[in-house]
Amino acid sequence: MTPPALALCFFLSFLLWHDAAGGGKWDLLLSNAGISAMHMQLLHTDRVVMFDRTAFGNSNISLPKGKCVHDPDDPVSRLDCTAHSVEYDVRTNSVRPLTVLTNIWCSSGAVFPDGTLAQTGGNGQGDHVVRLYKPCTDNNSCDWQEITKGLSQKRCSIPNNPPRRGPTDYYSLPFLQQTFDHRETDNHLYPFVFLNVDGNLFIFANNRAILFDYTNSKIIRTYPTLPGGDPRNYPSTGSAVLLPLKGNAGAAEVLLCGGALKGACDRARNGDFVKALDTCGRIRINDPNPQWVMEIMPSARVMGDMLLLPNGNVLIINGAGTGTAAWELGRSPVLSPVLYYPDNQPGSRFEVQNPTSTPRMYHSSSVLLRDGRVLVGGSNPHEFYNFFNFPTDLTLQSFSPAYLDPQFGNLRPKILSPISGSNIGYGQQIPIRFIVAPGQLVQSTIMVTMIAPSFTTHSFSMNQRLLVLDRGDVMPVGGSVYQLMVRTPASSNLAPAGYYLLFVVHKDIPSEGIWIHIP
Repeated sequence: MTPPALALCFFLSFLLWHDAAGGGKWDLLLSNAGISAMHMQLLHTDRVVMFDRTAFGNSNISLPKGKCVHDPDDPVSRLDCTAHSVEYDVRTNSVRPLTVLTNIWCSSGAVFPDGTLAQTGGNGQGDHVVRLYKPCTDNNSCDWQEITKGLSQKRCSIPNNPPRRGPTDYYSLPFLQQTFDHRETDNHLYPFVFLNVDGNLFIFANNRAILFDYTNSKIIRTYPTLPGGDPRNYPSTGSAVLLPLKGNAGAAEVLLCGGALKGACDRARNGDFVKALDTCGRIRINDPNPQWVMEIMPSARVMGDMLLLPNGNVLIINGAGTGTAAWELGRSPVLSPVLYYPDNQPGSRFEVQNPTSTPRMYHSSSVLLRDGRVLVGGSNPHEFYNFFNFPTDLTLQSFSPAYLDPQFGNLRPKILSPISGSNIGYGQQIPIRFIVAPGQLVQSTIMVTMIAPSFTTHSFSMNQRLLVLDRGDVMPVGGSVYQLMVRTPASSNLAPAGYYLLFVVHKDIPSEGIWIHIP
C-alpha cells in the first residue's frame, strides 16, 4: 500500500472513532433483545441479567413451552407466555428468556458475595417479593427463584417511614419523609446511596444528603442543601457516583449531575417541557466542613446514567434535555455521552463524545462490561409496549470509549496473572503480571483498579465502586512482561465482599478486566 493510501486509511479509521465533539464508537449488538432493558446487572459469568416489568403486556420473546405466567397486575394479558427478563451472554451476543412470576417494575438489586443476584420489591403483587438469581454456565438451567414474602415492607414507589429497628429489622429514617415533596410527584424516589469508607451510608434525596449509621439507626451528619435547591431524584432524575477511592485513604467524594427544575414534572404533565438542569455538584463527604462545589455540564440532562470507567473517568450517557422522568414526560433526547475527568482542573473536566442515533429515555439503562465497553439498552416512556413516538426500544448497543480505539493497541496491557476468578483477601500484597508492547511502557502511568459492577436502573448505578490500588514499582520480568505488587483494600468498608473486575491501566488505556473475588 502506498504512503498516501496508508494515510487515507488511517484518516478514515480515525473518523470512525472521533469527530469534532470527542471520541467513542457505537455498535448495534442486537436489534431485538426481546424486552426493554429497564434493569441491568453484569454477573461474574460475563452474562447480564435484564428485566422490565410484567405489566407491559406481551414482550417480544417467548417463554419456554408450558411456562406461561398469570399476572393479575397486567391489564392487557392475564395469561402471558412471553418473558420479561432475559440473560444476555456477552461472549455469544445472544439472549435467553428467564421467568419472573410477579411484577418487578421499579425495584432494586445487589449481588451477594457468592455472586447471586438478589432483587427486591416491585409493583403490585411483587412489592414484597425477593427474587434470587444464582448464575450458571453449564446448561443454562438457572432461573429466578422467588420468595413471596421476602420483604416485610413493600418496596416500590411508595414513600414510607418504617418503625424503629426491631425484630423485623426496620430502620427509622424520617429523612425520606422530610424530603418528600407533596407539592408535586415525590422527587425523592430512588435516592442515591453510597457506602462511605467509615461504614456509614451517604444518602441523597431530593436536594439534601445525610450520613446514616444504619447499625444504630442514627443520622450522624447532615450536609448542606445542594445549591439552587432543585430536586435531583425521581422524577426529576439526575444521577450520581462515588468517585474513585484511592489507596486506603479516608477520602470519599460524591459527584451528582443533572436533574430537573422544581415543578418541572407538573409542568410536563401540562405539556410544558422545561429545560433540564446542566449542573453537577461535587462534595468531599468526610471533610470537617463539607461543601458542594458546582460545575456546568456541556448540555442539560435528565435521566442520564453515570458509570465509572476502568481508568477512573466517569461516563454520563442516555437521557433527555427537557421534561422529567415518568411516562410521556421527557423530550429532546440527549444523544451524545459526556466524559468527566475527575482529576482535571475545573473548567476542563467535560468532553462530549460521539452521538448515537438511538434515543435512550425513560426506563433505559447501561452497565460496564469486562472488555471496557458499555452495554446500553432499554427506553420505554410508555405505560405499555408502544412502537410509536419515542418507541419502546428492544435493541442493545455498545459504546466503546476512545481507549478501545485500535490506534492505542500497542499501549494496552494484557493481564497474565492472577487468573480470572482468583480469590483475594483484605490488606494483602499480591503480584500482578502483565504485558505491554515492547518499548511502550511508561511506568509512572501504570494504575491498577478494581470495580464492583453496578445494578443499573432509573438512572442510578447502584453498588458500583472503583478502587485505585496502592502499588509498588513496575519490574521487568523478561521481554515485554512486567510485574508489580499491589495492596488490596484494607476492609469491607472500602470493598464489600464479592466479585470485582480488576484492570491494569497504562497511559489511561485499560486492559481487559479479570474477575477477582473477595469471599
